[in-house]
Amino acid sequence: MTPPTVDTGDHPASIMVDPTGSYAYVGNEHDNNISQFIIETDGKLSAMAPTVAATRASPRSIAMTQGSAPLSVMAKYAYVANYHQDLISQYTIGTDGTLSALAPTTVATGDFPHGVMADPSGRYVYVANYIDDNVSQYTIGVDGSLTSMTPATVAAGEEPVSIAVDPSGSYTYVANYNDDNISQYTIDTDGGLLPMAPATVLTGSGPFSVTVDPSGRYVYVANYLDDTTSQYIIGPGGALTAMATPTVTTGDYPVSIKTDPLGSYVYVTNYLDANVSQYTIGTDGRLTAMVPATVSAGDRPYSVAIDPTGSYAYVSNRNDDNVSQYTIGTNGRLAAMTPATVATENTPHFVSVDPSGNYVYVANSTAGTISQYTIGLIGGLASMTPATAPAEPSPNSVTTTGYYQ
Repeated sequence: MTPPTVDTGDHPASIMVDPTGSYAYVGNEHDNNISQFIIETDGKLSAMAPTVAATRASPRSIAMTQGSAPLSVMAKYAYVANYHQDLISQYTIGTDGTLSALAPTTVATGDFPHGVMADPSGRYVYVANYIDDNVSQYTIGVDGSLTSMTPATVAAGEEPVSIAVDPSGSYTYVANYNDDNISQYTIDTDGGLLPMAPATVLTGSGPFSVTVDPSGRYVYVANYLDDTTSQYIIGPGGALTAMATPTVTTGDYPVSIKTDPLGSYVYVTNYLDANVSQYTIGTDGRLTAMVPATVSAGDRPYSVAIDPTGSYAYVSNRNDDNVSQYTIGTNGRLAAMTPATVATENTPHFVSVDPSGNYVYVANSTAGTISQYTIGLIGGLASMTPATAPAEPSPNSVTTTGYYQ
């Protein structure tokens, strides 16, 4: 055929064709993911969107069952860290995307919970407690409610603010704002965090946000006080090693950093510059600024989120009480949608897209609410009815889980 080959990930170990003969899947042992293709009528393979699906470590073989309908991702639960209340609000996500409080509506955390993150399997939740210098850890029950693990917390550095879990669900990384480092953990079989050796790696000044690329090979950290992003390679046991070029320049006061789901691009919100830095990820993981290097956002852009297909980006603007919305081009560059923004309530902090890619949630810190939106066919956000769900005072960050059906 022409072309005679198609690209897969690193070290493809097995291939599986679905029972209908419509799709093909390749396990990429060194990338910790599965390449997914459409089989065209002439037998050629065309990459799906997204092109890969994350797995746990070293996928070597694939099994498949026959069903009456294709699998789809459904939203399930949402969890919100309420910064001034030392509580996590917990919700079910309805079939229309609206949030409904669980019973009990909240669970206790440590002092000033800042960042919250669910693991990819949807079994565990981790919370960075800014004043207590530790991480709360929970299991997710069959009804979505959180139960503290034993022990309930693990030590972090000084002023932990952000948490990231690798796509395989094997490792967790926590940005410690006042220690200028990242705590690194392995995830035990029961979900508990175990410090690696060494327990931390150095960052730039004031690390505020950490993200893992979808291949599970690289970690990036936005350093709020020195206007840089630190970049690392994830070793075989999860420990981080700084790249040969340890940092790249961002704008003024970078707050939030995210990779796109395909592992091709990185986006950073620059709090004082009112813009978003945009980078390509090289084959060795190093970041290179795009041309142009930034795109405009609103006043005090605080958080960035990307939908699961890598088609759309959303940025919460803290002082404008709105969310900027962008399409992501084939070259990774952001382009403002029409309209360029949608309204939130007072002081939007972190924004999150659910795993199904159908809904967006924004924590409104001053309003004490969660704005909730549906994602339209071309990425635009539309407020749900009701437009918000109640939270405790000072909601700061949101994480969501989903399941396949």
